[in-house]
Parts: sequence; structure tokens; C-alpha cells
Amino acid sequence: MGKIKINKPGLLTTVQDGGRVGYQQFGVPVSGVMDAFSQRVANLLAGNDENEAVLEITLMGPEIEFEEDMVIAVTGGDLGAVLEGEALPLWQSVLVQSGQKIAFKAVKKGCRAYLAVAGGIQVPAVMGSKATYTRGKIGGYEGRALKAGDALDIGKPSASLDKLKDRSVNQDQYEYPQEITIRVVAGPQEEAFTDEGINTFYSSSYAVTNECDRMGYRLNGPEITHESGGDIISDGIAMGAVQVPGHGMPIVMMADRQTTGGYTKIANVISVDLPKMAQAKPGDQISFQKVTVEEAQQLLKDQEARIEHYRRELSLGTSAEDEKKASSAQDSPKIISRKELFRYRKGGKQYCLTIEEIEE
Repeated sequence: MGKIKINKPGLLTTVQDGGRVGYQQFGVPVSGVMDAFSQRVANLLAGNDENEAVLEITLMGPEIEFEEDMVIAVTGGDLGAVLEGEALPLWQSVLVQSGQKIAFKAVKKGCRAYLAVAGGIQVPAVMGSKATYTRGKIGGYEGRALKAGDALDIGKPSASLDKLKDRSVNQDQYEYPQEITIRVVAGPQEEAFTDEGINTFYSSSYAVTNECDRMGYRLNGPEITHESGGDIISDGIAMGAVQVPGHGMPIVMMADRQTTGGYTKIANVISVDLPKMAQAKPGDQISFQKVTVEEAQQLLKDQEARIEHYRRELSLGTSAEDEKKASSAQDSPKIISRKELFRYRKGGKQYCLTIEEIEE
């Protein structure tokens, strides 16, 4: 249904979706977007499936030319997006005309912006995902960051451009300050740290160093002490795991993290604060606040309810087929929130285990 052309690539612009789930046992990282909240909302604004691929834009953005009329949405950090020289509103779907160009002038807030195009970015799925893993040259556009001259195919929008344009959400959950409080739950090796080390971790501020990328964020600040060293027998690493090697400086593992690691993990960033971590940039100050697993789960439920509100608010109405399905399901319980727990493959097919909270 059209193409977008990359005139200038920016610092790091990649095609990303929700990630390559179900292959960590084979050593394949999940990858996918760093800030899933921004990706999901951008896709809702553009009328796409929430997991559809978007462009993840880091710090210095690209210049992109649209070869047909399209509807786009930019969410996440404010990198100074402009359309033909005019400021582009964030968290809103915008109609762009054939030949127009979008550019990103300067970082104002945050670190990463997400650009969704109505119809979705059409690149081949590799192991069930369009996500780019540059170190392994897997997925996305030729397994790499975008370059000048690249042209990406765009799919067919879910509705007319007139219906999709000028829709917005009131996004007030994330503000992207330079001093960031990150909530965490206790890590699986918390007992490997001294009481003094644990107190230091939760009472200190840590600076994001220049060694921060999609794999992880190295932080610098007061040393976190161990009981007897920072090495363990390698085990699995979740997104947001806070590793502390023997030198006592924390490393927060992110989307392109390795599947296993042999350093002690003092904590793990909770799901709803992963976008805050993803939007941190060098020089920002990070402090950690401990919460319980139950508190983290409630915060996630609240966020899913917020996204469900956006989903309903941005609904494009129902087709005759949808109405028929709705009629047959009218006695079904109302779903308050939904969370995907994990996916796995068996016999060449992919399965998804989802938990739903329903209204009594």
C-alpha cells in the first residue's frame, strides 16, 4: 500500500515489535522494543495490532519521506519531531501526504521515540517476530539498523485514512525527567549482598554512563558490596534484571540482553517502569525503590486497564462480522484486564498463555 523512504538514518533507527518470544532456550535474545507502552499506544493510534512493528528511534532521529498519503503516530520520548518544518504532535495520529518528510531536530525529553504507520511495516518475520537483533543480524530490515536509501513497504490500513487521522490519547503516566525513580522487586540473589550493600543500592543515586545501549545500561555510583563475590553459576536473565558484578556497579539488562548470565542480580525492574528505564540517557540519575511482587502486579493491572481504556477510546466501530461475534458472546463475562504470560512453540505451531481478570 506504499513505502516510506529513509533519507537520513539517524543515530540508531530499527524495526521492532514486541519481541522474539520462545527462543531463549536456544540462545536467541527476545529483542523487540525497549518501551513497549509507547509502541502499543502508537499502534492503537494508527489502527494497527498492538504488537505490530514500529520504528524505534534513538536520540538523533532520521529523516523519512512518505511516498503515499499515510497516517502515522509518534509516541515515547520527545526528540523534536517535525513534519515539513512544523512541530508534529506526539501521542496523536497524523495524516501525512505523499512527498512530505518527517525529521527529528533535537532531544527534548527521553531517549527513544516510536513511529507507527497505519497498515504496519512489512518486513519478513523471523522466528515469529519482525524485531531487529543487530548483533545477530536477525529480523527487521536485513537484520540491521536502517541506512540512507532504505525503503520499507507499508501494509493496508485497517480503515480509511480519514477515520484514522486526528485521534489522540491523554498520556500522563510517563514524563521522562532526568532524575528517575525506578521501582524494583528483590532479585534472585539478594542474599549474595551485604546488608550495607543492599542499603547502598536503595539509598543512592546512580548515573547512566555512556555504556548504555539496547543490551543494557551500565550505571555509576556508590559501590554495592557482596558477601563473597559477584559470580554465580549462569542462569536466565529477565528484562530489567539488575546485575552487580564484582566491581559493585549495577548493570540493568534490557531488550537485547543475553539469555543467561553469571553475575549476581540484586533486583529486577518492575514491568511498568521498564519504559522509564528505556527512556533514560547518559547523564540521567537513577534511584531504586523496592516494592513487593503484589504491588508490582497491581501496578501492571492498572496499566493494562489504562491501555484497555485507550483501546476502547480509539475503537473504529464494529463491522457486521464483529457485531455477529459480539451478539453471540454477549453473555460472556466482561474482561477487566488481560496479560500475556508467555509463548511457546510445539509441533511447528505457536501457543500463548494469557491470564484475564473478569468482572463478577
